[in-house]
Amino acid sequence: MVPRRSSTLALASAIALTAALVPPLQQAPAWAAPCEEPLVYGSPATELPKQLWPQERLNFTDAWQHTRGKGVKVAVVDSGVDTGHPQLRGHVKAYDVTKAGLEDCVGHGTLVAGIIGAQDLRGQGIPFIGVAPEAEIISVKMAVKSQGNQPGWAAAGIRKAVDLGAKVINISSQSPDLPDLRKAVHYAQQRDVVIVSVAGNLTDQTKQTPQKAYPASYPGVISVGALNKDGTLAGFSNTVTPVSVTAPGQNVISTWPRNSYKIDNGTSLAAPYIAGTAALIRSFNPNLNYMQVKQRIEQTADGAQVEGTGSGVVNPLRAVTTVGTGGTGKPPAAVGVQRVSIDQPPPDDRLGRNLALSFTAASLAAAAII
Repeated sequence: MVPRRSSTLALASAIALTAALVPPLQQAPAWAAPCEEPLVYGSPATELPKQLWPQERLNFTDAWQHTRGKGVKVAVVDSGVDTGHPQLRGHVKAYDVTKAGLEDCVGHGTLVAGIIGAQDLRGQGIPFIGVAPEAEIISVKMAVKSQGNQPGWAAAGIRKAVDLGAKVINISSQSPDLPDLRKAVHYAQQRDVVIVSVAGNLTDQTKQTPQKAYPASYPGVISVGALNKDGTLAGFSNTVTPVSVTAPGQNVISTWPRNSYKIDNGTSLAAPYIAGTAALIRSFNPNLNYMQVKQRIEQTADGAQVEGTGSGVVNPLRAVTTVGTGGTGKPPAAVGVQRVSIDQPPPDDRLGRNLALSFTAASLAAAAII
């Protein structure tokens, strides 16, 4: 048994969080978000703050006049998804490569799926929304609570998602460079599938030299770093992994099992903002290939400021609508990125004042999620 430490923090009335310190293992894929005791209870929709800074910062609803992601299948290769959540119900098809059943016993996949495609229920007083609410979510479970992640499950999950017709795959986990994983990514790219993954998380507690995260470091994969609420790069966001773009990864609210919501931190939560944007692009510009989608997201980003931010902060509206940024469809040339200031988020968002969280090991072994 791996020793754990957990803590509970409050958001608004209450949003439960836990964090665990787990020594890294070498071969099993690792969650790219702080480890938590599954399954803590989240908060009901009535306790959500009215302003959610990631939504205000990215303004992805501005792209909805053009598309909401209709016709695009987005795979969440993760711990499963709570398909009965009110904001996901009827929009998720669930599959499993672990032979452990479809239930999300960890909660991680439900968080990711909500950011990508949670339904717009603002008319019912729920402020949280997904980036591409008309996209179809395919949940491919590749992690379980009881026995952890086997290294081959991530690769199997990617292949399963491709065979199910996914045009965008989000994989918010990190791993060493494994042959089966590399082959699975190639399998997807050969079939014109956009893959979005995480740059990974760092922590001083590991006392180890940071390593590249995979599949994010493979050619053609959109690698995502995490932003703080103030527009700076999150201290936990891995700068060793080559980063394509950044998105909010601090104090992010999303869907949680048992009809609830949770706030969390990590590059795991930044990546689905990019996957949702990729779904919007593929819906509005269906003739773009996967590399052109990647290049469009990079070329329309708000600009880079420091190491680890790649091309800058994703700009969903520009990524969807800007003419002439489809790219060549080939890997971009090795040229310097123009350095400009990253715009600051709205100043009156209350969310950041409600949370303080210590980050856990970047290489949290999935085998330790027990």
